[in-house]
Amino acid sequence: MIKVKDLDYSYTKEDHALKGVSFEVKDQEWLSILGHNGSGKSTISKLLVGILAPDKGTIEINGQLLDEDSVDEVRKHIGIVFQNPDNQFVGVNVKYDIAFGLENRKVPREKMIKLIDEYSEKVGMHEYLEREPQTLSGGQKQRVAIAGILALDCDIIILDEATSMLDPQGTRDIINLIKELKDTYHKTIITITHDLDLAKLSDRIIVMKEGNIIANDVPSKIFEQDEMLKSSNLDIPFNLRLYKEVKEDEMLSKNERLVDVLWKLNF
Repeated sequence: MIKVKDLDYSYTKEDHALKGVSFEVKDQEWLSILGHNGSGKSTISKLLVGILAPDKGTIEINGQLLDEDSVDEVRKHIGIVFQNPDNQFVGVNVKYDIAFGLENRKVPREKMIKLIDEYSEKVGMHEYLEREPQTLSGGQKQRVAIAGILALDCDIIILDEATSMLDPQGTRDIINLIKELKDTYHKTIITITHDLDLAKLSDRIIVMKEGNIIANDVPSKIFEQDEMLKSSNLDIPFNLRLYKEVKEDEMLSKNERLVDVLWKLNF
């Protein structure tokens, strides 16, 4: 479980990225933190993995307070896939990139090879083990990053704008992988995104605006709040707009089967 309490962070004296943010994430929950650029959502991800330190407030991960003394221990439980996977690709090829974190933890070579084989297979990248990073697509690089996190057996996986650089097929692949990580591997997932189509698939959504949490609820409740989403510069997905237009149409709204199908299409 993650507990965040009264979190403040400023990049400069004038730039207050987070203002007293508090929330919790349950074990094996898929939480989406939703917001437009500059809302503070990516700052939260960097604080959760100890890349940044808060000006004020506390973060607890699995009951352990995150601070300068505990950050190395906490990072055994939490991993992050950045928006641009090139920023975290450190190996000369896929195999060495997955091995990097295992080497830092001094995992024996024999065990390391088994873990690389196992998790590259799980994310569909086993046949690419000898490939260099520049020959991979954005989605493939993100799969490699996820394989590295799985090999380290992290309980919590953060994906920061994981679909922003992908084509529709790549996006579908990542969504299916997120579902598998949660349902099969029982991981806690946090997706940092401005993509409402992705966020609506999660268990719960937090909406950020100007460093504050302005909503925290299940997707169906969040998407009822049109004005709140518009004020946050977030576009309502087409399928949901269609559902709302049908509900507001005097004739179409009488077709209960149509309304029900459109609702299920969204949630």
